[in-house]
This record gives sequence, C-alpha cells and structure tokens, in this order.
Amino acid sequence: MSAAVKYTLGRIGLFVAVLAALWLIDMNPFLKLMLALVFSAALSFFLLKGWRDEMAEEMAGAAERRRAEKERLRSALAGEDQPGEGERREP
Repeated sequence: MSAAVKYTLGRIGLFVAVLAALWLIDMNPFLKLMLALVFSAALSFFLLKGWRDEMAEEMAGAAERRRAEKERLRSALAGEDQPGEGERREP
C-alpha cells in the first residue's frame, strides 16, 4: 500500500474517531464537525508523523523521476540524445 493511501486513511480514521467521541456531547452538529476537524488535524501532526514523512519521501522520489524523464525528453527533442547500442545516427 502506498504511503499516501496509508496517511490519508489514517487522517480519515482519526477524524471519525474524534467525531465519534464528540458525538456523545450535546452541542450543535456543525460545531462537532468543526471541532473534530481541528482536533484530528492536531492529533495527526503528532501521531502520523512517520507516515507523513514516508509519504513526503515517496512524493519527492516521484518528482525527481518526473524531472529526470522530462529532461531526457527535452534533450531527445533537441537532438542532444546519445544513440543506444545498435543504433546509428545519420549525419
């Protein structure tokens, strides 16, 4: 399972857990949702740090791969690419 999916499911799970705890308190349902959102965000900052770091590393790796592929394609379009084995470049 990808790190982004784990982190997203963790955030949703925390929100549902906090909302369930707040559901027992008698107050406006909109206020319950807002408090659950704020408290779950604060809790996720501390409880899901490992998953968040893992997701950030995964996203940075993907961005680096996209950047390298983009640079490779640009140089190929500019005619700066090197022919691979078995290929001949026409003069």
